[in-house]
Amino acid sequence: MTDRYTLDKGSLSKEISLLLHLLNAGSVDELAEQNPQQFTDIDWKLFIRLTLHHRVFPYLYPKLSRMKTTLIPVHVSERLQQEYRSNTVRMLQLSGEMARIGAELNKLGISSIFLKGPVLAEDLYGDFSLRTSRDLDFMVPIDRLAETEAFLLQQGYEKIEVYESILGDWKWREHHLTFNHPHSKIKLEVHWRLGPGPSAEPDFAELWKNARTSTLLGSDVRYLGREDLFLFLVSHGARHAWSRLRWLLDINKLLLQQPDTQRLLQLLKQYNCEAIAGQTLILAAGLLDTPLDSRLAALTDKPKAQRLAQDAIFYVARMVNLNDPPLEPEVEQHFKAYQPAILTTRNRMLRAAGFLYPYAVDARTLPLPKPLHVLYFPLRPFLWSWRKVTGRAEA
Repeated sequence: MTDRYTLDKGSLSKEISLLLHLLNAGSVDELAEQNPQQFTDIDWKLFIRLTLHHRVFPYLYPKLSRMKTTLIPVHVSERLQQEYRSNTVRMLQLSGEMARIGAELNKLGISSIFLKGPVLAEDLYGDFSLRTSRDLDFMVPIDRLAETEAFLLQQGYEKIEVYESILGDWKWREHHLTFNHPHSKIKLEVHWRLGPGPSAEPDFAELWKNARTSTLLGSDVRYLGREDLFLFLVSHGARHAWSRLRWLLDINKLLLQQPDTQRLLQLLKQYNCEAIAGQTLILAAGLLDTPLDSRLAALTDKPKAQRLAQDAIFYVARMVNLNDPPLEPEVEQHFKAYQPAILTTRNRMLRAAGFLYPYAVDARTLPLPKPLHVLYFPLRPFLWSWRKVTGRAEA
């Protein structure tokens, strides 16, 4: 960790602290020899649950498989071995589907960039079995989204959610569509933006220009360039409050590849991500001993970055799935304060302005002919007030 800022890690349990030390250690046996007391009084059932929640078990298991120390019970290694093998099978399945979909989209003349999944695991870890992936995320130009959707439906995928929209608000309020295959159980997220709006981000053409090519399983697929990938991972991790260590481990591996610092700093400034990048670097250095380039390390000086990093420790110390409501009251209250805190002043203003943009619920409250939908702009405050008065909880 840099000398500029030290995280308060007093809320971290012995189990999560041990997990962090094991992730950082080159050798489990060396760690056990140097500091055996770290392995005492450990709730090993909780430890296993933490490795699963933070999705770091495939990275941790190979280390445990080489250990000679008896300080970690055999049943821990055996359980992680089972999970590791299941994950390897799943990653093989995802890799095959990624290669197939990428090739088919290319035949249709639809450019695609894979954002995460096996291609990211192979690039960052050198082996796709060392990282988990629950689904495949890829991005297409928004003007090819309808064609992509039609193709996936033809392939047997089912669309999970349908966005209600008027006046095209879905294009910036949302950022992906989700599909699930009923037989293979593979889930796809098809992006037209890297993240939800309203916020500035690189467009598809810029991302494509800097994209790299992977030959995983013998099929060429495009994935994000290092600097664009860092921007994406930082925004994604901050939005989810770094509630899984796997996301920080990704950052650790990416920074070890030494992306172009100058271009990275330009991107972070251009897209108003300097504070959350500083948060990310503080967490990566403080929890995973990630070495920092001196120019990137300067981002950790920002008071906002320091506050946000300490706020994220609240989630690291807990097993919180922010995508699985209802949340515990303490967590919900904390997250409600955290979400606006990560935004810049400009993005908070954009979000507030976005609330004034008509929602589909306004059309349900007062149906108007489509040529008159523009009237929902002046009517929205009144329609929102009416729903509040009548007790309807919709936006």
